[in-house]
Amino acid sequence: MMIDTGSRVLSTRLSTDHALHKTLIMAPFIDFAQPGVRSFADVEQSDAGVNTLQFLEAATGVVKILELLNPITFKAVIDDMNGNIEKERKRYLAAQTKSATVEELVRNEMSEGSHTATQGLVWLIRGLLFTSGALKRTQENLTLKLSEAFQESYSATLRPFHNFIVRGVFAVAMSVCPAREEMYVKLKEDKAGGPPATQEQLDEKLNKWLAALEQIATRIDTFLEDNKYKKGL
Repeated sequence: MMIDTGSRVLSTRLSTDHALHKTLIMAPFIDFAQPGVRSFADVEQSDAGVNTLQFLEAATGVVKILELLNPITFKAVIDDMNGNIEKERKRYLAAQTKSATVEELVRNEMSEGSHTATQGLVWLIRGLLFTSGALKRTQENLTLKLSEAFQESYSATLRPFHNFIVRGVFAVAMSVCPAREEMYVKLKEDKAGGPPATQEQLDEKLNKWLAALEQIATRIDTFLEDNKYKKGL
């Protein structure tokens, strides 16, 4: 009887876990319910800084959005952001007790005379601001084409740090962005077959996500600038 009871309990637990797993997966893309991904609106912050692991999960969510829109058009940004996320993660795993927040990770790495993760963070922030800037423009201007939004954001974020060859690559890539309507359909869609989000739900969640992304990226960027951690990187 004890074994049977335990089996029933285990079965119930597995069923519950499976139901929770389905709940997490069956959601519109904008809910960021995929494993290992979170919304910037859910990233914890304190006086000590921005939670490192949660920040990296949220940054991964930005990559997922670019992949969703067009993995070919945004390949250069996707590859760069993935590489920089990996630099942060490697540093975190190598010095977890010194890397609870993004700010602590940078301070401790720089104090050791290294800057691999810090350099990656500088470029990751630029990529995040590039993406958020473009999507914010589409939310604020209902007639703006997605290609125009990304071109404007590129000029304000990444372009000043690229040479003329890279600028040319981006100019071509940004010109073949998908239509804005296509982007919204993809963000509302549930790949697991569940009901899509309404436009009102999408706007609410997207605006909340964009505000949090911009605030966190700006906070980290200001920290890097004020402490002169960008110098030479």
